[in-house]
Amino acid sequence: MSNRSYNQLCGLAYALDIVGERWTILIIRELIPGPRRFKDLVDGLPGISTNLLTERLKDLDENRVIRRRVLPPPAGSTVYELTAVGQALEKTLLELGKWGRQFVPASMEGVHVLHVGSYALTPKTFFRPELAQGVNETYALHIGDEVQQIRIADGEIDVQQGEPPQADVALYAETPVYLGLLLGELDLDAALAGELIRVKGDVDALRRFLTICGIPRVQARLSKAIAKK
Repeated sequence: MSNRSYNQLCGLAYALDIVGERWTILIIRELIPGPRRFKDLVDGLPGISTNLLTERLKDLDENRVIRRRVLPPPAGSTVYELTAVGQALEKTLLELGKWGRQFVPASMEGVHVLHVGSYALTPKTFFRPELAQGVNETYALHIGDEVQQIRIADGEIDVQQGEPPQADVALYAETPVYLGLLLGELDLDAALAGELIRVKGDVDALRRFLTICGIPRVQARLSKAIAKK
């Protein structure tokens, strides 16, 4: 254990020894939907230095939270991914995200809107299993230049990066517009009419997804940003 250890006989203290450093939890957030290259992590963590990211990845690797591997040809890229130890943090991150929503500022001025991979936990955080009973659908979200697949089946939800083999509906949008739909601050029909989004497949399936995974409204946050698009 490093000299920075709390050195307390307490599980929470030992957990913070490993994930309590600045940026560490956000690195884990980036890896929740799947493996990421170093460049992907830099892009998803605006403000982090490459030296600090390297240090944090090294610490997480040493503590068996992540592992490094090389993808098979033709990709051949080195990626970082969560181990089973790291994946076990997902429920904790979901609860932290739900708790932290009350502190999100009302304005987007001066804050970074992230890529859709960074928001992979968002549909899971606000997922309403009671509304998903009997729903069996796959959604392909083409947000910005990334694709995310979400599967809802019999009260369960799964989120992964990449294009699904088949989807009931595909959404094409930019990140602020997607967040506006999730927040309920942008009406789906209005977004379609205004050509802010493009939809292929069952529009009602997309409507169900937004109902099941929509973010409870606190106050209007994204209206100005969406209007500028």
